[in-house]
Amino acid sequence: QVQLVESGGGLAQPGGSLRLSCAGAGIIFSIYTMGWYRQAPGKQRELVAVITGSGITTYADPVKDRFIISRENAKNTVYLQMNTLKPEDTAVYYCNSRLFAQNYWGQGTQVTVSS
Repeated sequence: QVQLVESGGGLAQPGGSLRLSCAGAGIIFSIYTMGWYRQAPGKQRELVAVITGSGITTYADPVKDRFIISRENAKNTVYLQMNTLKPEDTAVYYCNSRLFAQNYWGQGTQVTVSS
């Protein structure tokens, strides 16, 4: 059974940082493209960043130069380092793993950016 478990969300001040983690189980983690998506209240879920099994990264324009996605295959974990946080980054952040038609989601972790 595939499981993706996110952690690291919480409250941060504008300009602050948070680091999200997502631990995967039940998949050959190293060959999956891993990603982070987010969904703010009243909005559709949107891509934040993805990283392929070979380490190629893609970022959404709103987070470029502020967020960094990385992976540690030996620990079956993907990370999202979020810097210079803004109130508009407030959302539930979801971990995703994808390989061809296989597509799995975590349960989400809340990130709130507020003073």
